[in-house]
Amino acid sequence: MAFKGLKPILYGGREVWPLIEGGKGVSATNHASSGAWAAAGGIGTISAVNADSYDAEGRIVPQVYDAMTRLERHRQLIGYAIDGAVEQVRRAHEIAGGRGAININVLWEMGGAQEVLEGVLERTRGMVAGVTCGAGMPYRLAEIAQRHGVHYLPIVSSARAFRALWKRSYHKVPDLMAAVVYEDPWLAGGHNGLSNAEDPLKPEDPYPRVAALRATMRAEGVAETVPIVMAGGVWFLREWNDWIDNPELGEIAFQFGTRPLLTEESPIPQGWKDALRHIAPGDVLLHKFSPTGFYSSAVKNPFLLDLIHRSERQIPYSKVPAGEHTMQLDVGVRGRNFWVAPRDYSRAQAWFAQGYTEALKTPDDTIVYVTPESRDMIRQDQKDCMGCLSHCQFSSWKDHDDYTTGRLADPRSFCIQKTLQDIAHGGPVEQNLMFAGHAAYRFRDDPFYSNNFTPTVQQLVERILTGD
Repeated sequence: MAFKGLKPILYGGREVWPLIEGGKGVSATNHASSGAWAAAGGIGTISAVNADSYDAEGRIVPQVYDAMTRLERHRQLIGYAIDGAVEQVRRAHEIAGGRGAININVLWEMGGAQEVLEGVLERTRGMVAGVTCGAGMPYRLAEIAQRHGVHYLPIVSSARAFRALWKRSYHKVPDLMAAVVYEDPWLAGGHNGLSNAEDPLKPEDPYPRVAALRATMRAEGVAETVPIVMAGGVWFLREWNDWIDNPELGEIAFQFGTRPLLTEESPIPQGWKDALRHIAPGDVLLHKFSPTGFYSSAVKNPFLLDLIHRSERQIPYSKVPAGEHTMQLDVGVRGRNFWVAPRDYSRAQAWFAQGYTEALKTPDDTIVYVTPESRDMIRQDQKDCMGCLSHCQFSSWKDHDDYTTGRLADPRSFCIQKTLQDIAHGGPVEQNLMFAGHAAYRFRDDPFYSNNFTPTVQQLVERILTGD
């Protein structure tokens, strides 16, 4: 018996529970978790972001980028991405056994996103029910879905973003829009769609924002049967009691991103799973260090704290003496065209004395102080860039035209491909970016996970359907 008022929906030609596995990225959601979620009657979502592929013995194929140029490495990355996602879809489809449905998730801001998506859909006909897509404004998602005969589920964080997508593109392909995912920018893990008008420190209640989204959908003539998927902060369905069977909101489905990480089938390493059990309230930080330029949410571990402290060791400069910039900087810099305020000169001397002896320029006429080891790692990572994003602030890569953003590479950011691949494949959780939603602290207190219990996906879905 499902929780109050929750009933199956028709999706991809079959009845499924309105429970969606959040897609996540870079091998944090794969065939095992997504296939099992579909087999349990929900909608499993494979991450099509640099997914793993396998050799003849079933071992993960290492993604080695050995080409000489960044553009050639980008081509290698696209090849890995297509092959990996295709293999994940095939395996998930087999596990699902005709139950539930399989979606794939792509980030529109990933490098070569459109080519990857088309390549995957071309080789997985009849296996993929729909495509969820966010992290950017995926105007071309509808026409790609139409070409390949799949549904599409745009991910938005406001009614305004949906209206822009609808008016420019989606109104031309209304029948294939299976749902609209509202991803709460203050609660969801990973990259978040905060606009410049919204304060990262002042979370807004999702209800009026989702009500506004439904009102916009109605005003634009979107069918009432198209659900809104609430994503971000969803843990117990009973906490969303007032959303189910609510005429103002219309059809509602729920996406679970963080809870499926701690299941038997979840592909993340044991160290990551263990760490999830100890997250406290406030341990997940909404920050803007991502090379995408978007806000994102991750666990405050030493990796993230290093980025925070790096930006704190930052001072503005000018190339000539001007205004308060009256002191000529002579610590950690090459050349003599660095002029700073007297108080910042003193700070630079103190950092230098503490071992932060290397000053790196940022695109914003500031310099940050780092250790020689950090400088070497930053420069090597920038040099090794394989173009995993459409635009990368860290390396100044762009995946089209002249292949450069035209801005100075930003040492305050990091190589996201490197760290996400590392943590997903057993690298130290303390020294890598560890995405999680802001409700992750609930693993500690939810009795379902007591005594180190790790459920199967089937057990988790059954538990969710009770309201807990």
